[in-house]
Amino acid sequence: MKTKFALAAAALAAATFLSGAASAKTFVYCSEGSPEGFDPGMYTAGTTFDASAHPIYSRLMEFKPGTTEAEAGLAESYEVNAEGTEYTFKLRSGVKFHTTDFFTPSRDFNADDVIFSLDRQLKADHPWNQYVAGTSWEYAAGMGFPELIKTIEKVDDMTVKITLNKPEAPFLANLAMPFASIVSKEYADKLEAEGKKEQLNQMPVGTGPFSFVGYQQDAVIRYKKNADYWGGAPKIDDLVFAITTDAAVRYQKLKAGECHLMPFPNAADVETMKSDPALTVMEQEGLNVAYLAYNTTQAPFDKPEVRKALNKAINKEAIVDAVFQGMATPAKNPIPPTMWSYNQSTQDDAYDLEAAKAELEAAGVTGLSMKVWAMPVSRPYMLNARRAAEIIQDDFSKIGVTVEIVSYEWAEYLDRSKAKDRDGAVMLGWTGDNGDPDNFLDTLLGCSAVGGNNRAQWCNEEFDALVKKAKVTSDQAERTKLYEEAQLVFKREAPWATIDHSLSIVPMRKEVTGFVQSPLGDFTFENVDIAE
Repeated sequence: MKTKFALAAAALAAATFLSGAASAKTFVYCSEGSPEGFDPGMYTAGTTFDASAHPIYSRLMEFKPGTTEAEAGLAESYEVNAEGTEYTFKLRSGVKFHTTDFFTPSRDFNADDVIFSLDRQLKADHPWNQYVAGTSWEYAAGMGFPELIKTIEKVDDMTVKITLNKPEAPFLANLAMPFASIVSKEYADKLEAEGKKEQLNQMPVGTGPFSFVGYQQDAVIRYKKNADYWGGAPKIDDLVFAITTDAAVRYQKLKAGECHLMPFPNAADVETMKSDPALTVMEQEGLNVAYLAYNTTQAPFDKPEVRKALNKAINKEAIVDAVFQGMATPAKNPIPPTMWSYNQSTQDDAYDLEAAKAELEAAGVTGLSMKVWAMPVSRPYMLNARRAAEIIQDDFSKIGVTVEIVSYEWAEYLDRSKAKDRDGAVMLGWTGDNGDPDNFLDTLLGCSAVGGNNRAQWCNEEFDALVKKAKVTSDQAERTKLYEEAQLVFKREAPWATIDHSLSIVPMRKEVTGFVQSPLGDFTFENVDIAE
């Protein structure tokens, strides 16, 4: 461990000098945590996507910078049939895969790569479906892709046709999401022949703006620019992720010029950052929600009346004040108020300790002890989960509920929290991946996501039918009605305690130009530059 940190410090020192050198520009990002791996199809965490999907890979569709609008990416153009069930993609020609120390491609990107990248996630008998032990392709499964996609066909080398079993309103936007990143089939074939399949998740190859150089676990990730990037070569030469889990340390490094940009500052530091002439602070409404997910399969949390009683004991205003210094609002719905179909008419469970205590007793619950899981890393929707958990612990103690706060290393936390027999209520959250309500309501709360993104393990047939119907409906007004009704079911059944929706705050050095803040919470650097 000591060696890793020494290497990281050396890398940062080198990066700081390089940023001022005429021969090269090195951009250092003080990231908040370590990636789980580098094959984004297998994961759901934004930390992992920022380190893998965004710098290394591209997708058929891409989100226009700063928006939730999907536009053509590796697919130069596309056509959709009248029924909304056939999508024909004309692929972009001349797109190069990365040439690295460990792989030299012999051909350009083509239809084989698209089919390989998606089929492995959809077909249980695909030779690459279980290339990493325990692979679940959680995102594709949680969004119902194996059931939705009927076939993926190669029309010719530069044309792919995807046929769906039913219409899917957000399908194009879904293809712009990180899990749909396109990997190199040629590289995969090489690794398979060498008996090194797991290397695909450790030493990645893509068509994105930066190629992978190396990763020192929990310390530093290095990338270099892809001069052949189909979207135009980045302006910076080298990109470094300096993994720095403590927000206060990230801030000190930013002030010292050891990094150029950081995510998720401590709320108490933001005003000071804004007054620093060396820094720029960007902010916007976050497309996010933080929540506490009960395990609804375990007594007494299998009773809605118990969950609602506990919700009434949580002082969300106190959490917003303590953790965000007011830079967030208490949440009542599972989607943020900036998203279309947000139901203004839902009634939140008001903070009322006496009512909470009485309702627990009426439900026959006394002397309850439970675990509350607190994330070990800062996220946009929850900057300090430990502090929030302590407030909940204190609130619950006032109604006779004893709370033990538990946590794990981030990757382990994410993995353990999926278990259907998990003990305790899990604090987590979500930043929208595509600007569609489906990405919250079905992805996080649908029956198909139980055992994955649905940390409440909650399968409600009424709710599920509403969100599934909305997904196949093309009319947005009709979809809005269905989602509004689904939110009423959610509030009645209370599988979560909704906690907050936060502002997204991004501090950076004044010399940084070209960074575009994403409503999806992504950190991407293909357009950044460093002023001389």
